[in-house]
Amino acid sequence: MHSINIRTPEGVIFSLNLAGPVVRMLALLVDMAAIITVTSVIRSVLGLAFIINPDFGTALFLILYFAVTVGYGIFFEWLWNGQTLGKRLLRLRVADENGHRLLFSQIAVRNLLRFVDSLPVFYLVGGIATLLNRRAQRLGDLAAGTVVVRQPRVGMPDVEQIGETKYNSFSDYPFLEARLRSLVSPKEASLALSALLRRNELDDNSRLTVFQELAGRFKQIVIFPPEITDDISDEQFVRNAVCSLYRLNTQQS
Repeated sequence: MHSINIRTPEGVIFSLNLAGPVVRMLALLVDMAAIITVTSVIRSVLGLAFIINPDFGTALFLILYFAVTVGYGIFFEWLWNGQTLGKRLLRLRVADENGHRLLFSQIAVRNLLRFVDSLPVFYLVGGIATLLNRRAQRLGDLAAGTVVVRQPRVGMPDVEQIGETKYNSFSDYPFLEARLRSLVSPKEASLALSALLRRNELDDNSRLTVFQELAGRFKQIVIFPPEITDDISDEQFVRNAVCSLYRLNTQQS
């Protein structure tokens, strides 16, 4: 299995396992089945338009077909943070090749260029590109600066490994915890956990910078009430977030 190592500006290195052409093709088949199902429903709904005015019905169907085939990938990859139905079932995810947050513009570019990758038939151009590229990128990925990675199953870490047992104030807000879990990617959760496990290996300045960056990222995703965040350090904020992400139970000491 091929992988790439990404080094953050704070000096934290993490590895991403790249998805190969075969598993990506399986995910594509699932997505194609979903698209065919939706377009079949649309064609059935437009049945009356075909009867009344065949030309208008055909034109309307072609417009909606294009919107579905292109919009499907854009919509779900943005909604599910780099995943479509097929990718979710096969545990794949689109990610920025430099480890940054995936942007909507990247998602749009890689999906708009699918028609090029699909030439001349059944993604022949895209398939050849993934075989020749060391990061298994099709042309759309190269243009967008993205890679498709495998999403590992995340084990449950031992709470004792990430510091002395303290009460996680985030657990008082289960709705916000659930929102945090739904919006934080496995890559981001793994990076935060790795930073906590390796925090003693960092010098003081690097340690402060790493947890400031991580806490800032989580604060952008979900806003917890200031009464539980104003009096804790960035490192404790990240620790609380990790406990919430991995559903770790902590008790009042």
